[in-house]
Amino acid sequence: MSCVSDEINASRTQLWLESLGDWAWPGEVAVADALPLPPSWVPALPPRIEAAAATASQPGLIPWRGRATPRRLLIAVLLSALAAVSGALALRGSLTPSASLDRSAQSPPAPVASSASPTIPAPLPALVPVSHDRAGSSIDRSSFTSPALGGKGSFLVYLPPDYASTTAHYPVIYLLHGRNGHATAFLEIGIQKSLDRLIARHAIAPMIAVMIQDRPGLNNWRDLGARHSATYVVEVQELIDRMLPTIATRAGRAIAGSSMGGFGAMHAAIANPYRFAVVESWLGYFNNLGRELSSQRPILSRLGLSAFLYGAAADQATDPEQNPAFAAELRAAGARATSRIYPGDHSLRKVGEHLDSMLLFAGRSLRAAQRRAAAEEAQAAGPRRVSATGHQ
Repeated sequence: MSCVSDEINASRTQLWLESLGDWAWPGEVAVADALPLPPSWVPALPPRIEAAAATASQPGLIPWRGRATPRRLLIAVLLSALAAVSGALALRGSLTPSASLDRSAQSPPAPVASSASPTIPAPLPALVPVSHDRAGSSIDRSSFTSPALGGKGSFLVYLPPDYASTTAHYPVIYLLHGRNGHATAFLEIGIQKSLDRLIARHAIAPMIAVMIQDRPGLNNWRDLGARHSATYVVEVQELIDRMLPTIATRAGRAIAGSSMGGFGAMHAAIANPYRFAVVESWLGYFNNLGRELSSQRPILSRLGLSAFLYGAAADQATDPEQNPAFAAELRAAGARATSRIYPGDHSLRKVGEHLDSMLLFAGRSLRAAQRRAAAEEAQAAGPRRVSATGHQ
């Protein structure tokens, strides 16, 4: 399959990569938070294994006093082998991130192991209240030490009205900011009021919104060098499923972003087809994603994907024509993709103008995905679903 979006208008310069601070609200400059030392709850490193290794390397050294009976020799050998395996696993865990982009085209991702002891899970980071409004929703924040970033990770969370008084599980939309931007940009354009309004009108089901903060730089949401910002998105998603009452399945997750965040959202959705059912790109771009899409085509054609892509006609930062071109590639791969080119330019204000419709698309698409998943589960169960009376 030809990668139309990779070739369209190749001479056009991506100005925002060089100079356009698209996430600074007009008249203001976004300032990134300083990175503090790791919090106190971060687990200590695994115990040193020199003693066990020394024992394993000297067969005659038995860590017990007294006669070396055959039974004790057997126990010593077994303990030495166990220590060596544990040490190897500990070293391996310290060299790999706790989460990674799914690259397999064969099966869903296996649960990611924690670097802490399997019998004593690492404490989860706390949610710190930031604000609440008259509708009853709230904004919280949280931070943690991210293996993927090699430093501090953080995010803001929108919790819907009545969240504290129910036992419901909620779908989640993950939001990625623009180049060198800040997660608070979504609060600046009024995402809390938009979600409050749509939920109150029953236009969408109550949902959680997670606004992820990447580290400062010109290459947000990419895995480059020691900084794995694309993997970090998956890391946060898995953390949220442990921290909050989410619908922890593909049908319960959407991801969206603006400008460079639009690229990051599309990259995460395509590279992780078993994790996200809905993706949106707002004023984004799709450089080199055509090849990635082609490799995941067998999975997407089977699972499906709901996508909405839009650009701005007067955008001087990225080519708006990429949106219909890449939407066509998504449809060819089996996705349900819609694209638009709206009047206007590349700005946060433009994102705010279309925020309600994008949240509406995400909410309705997630509801449809959950219904499809429930129907497929019921169909798969088939004869096994027998009532208490013994009848189907």
